[in-house]
Amino acid sequence: MNENLFASFIAPTILGLPAAVLIILFPPLLIPTSKYLINNRLITTQQWLIKLTSKQMMAMHNTKGRTWSLMLVSLIIFIATTNLLGLLPHSFTPTTQLSMNLAMAIPLWAGAVIMGFRSKIKNALAHFLPQGTPTPLIPMLVIIETISLLIQPMALAVRLTANITAGHLLMHLIGSATLAMSTINPPSTLIIFTILILLTILEIAVALIQAYVFTLLVSLYLHDNT
Repeated sequence: MNENLFASFIAPTILGLPAAVLIILFPPLLIPTSKYLINNRLITTQQWLIKLTSKQMMAMHNTKGRTWSLMLVSLIIFIATTNLLGLLPHSFTPTTQLSMNLAMAIPLWAGAVIMGFRSKIKNALAHFLPQGTPTPLIPMLVIIETISLLIQPMALAVRLTANITAGHLLMHLIGSATLAMSTINPPSTLIIFTILILLTILEIAVALIQAYVFTLLVSLYLHDNT
């Protein structure tokens, strides 16, 4: 019970060298591939899920926006696998690090915004000033819209970090309570353990949902600028 709650969020090291890069590169190795003409059920299910997700995200995009489909599908697969691997005992979840989430959010957001200014500069500038704005409010609204635009990547990163971190902390607390109560009150331990199992199922859903939400918001930013 005296263990530091945030110990599991510290980036691991191997012989004093950061191991986060190796952990980040590990999830793609778990995605099965096939060299045969006829795929097995696992590969078929995987391809069906990828096509379904890609179709849902790309349906609202034009031709230029659909050029990002491979990047967005890769992004959602990477975040989902990383979140799920972080639920394993004694593992490390890179998406609990705000720095990593910012490293994903800022380039994608910046690429979408730059594309909008290059291809549709009038529409991009029109977002800073809604139609019909009273003249005295123009400077204030321009400042507010500029801040709201610049805060988008921070909101993406903080949302993912907060949701994954909160779930891990809650699982750690309930798990510690289950271990402590096992020698004090066994009937209560069974109830707490049941809650822990239900919370684990919920965290699996949260891991997948947060990956989808992160990618969907990037897709919406792209849609606004293409």
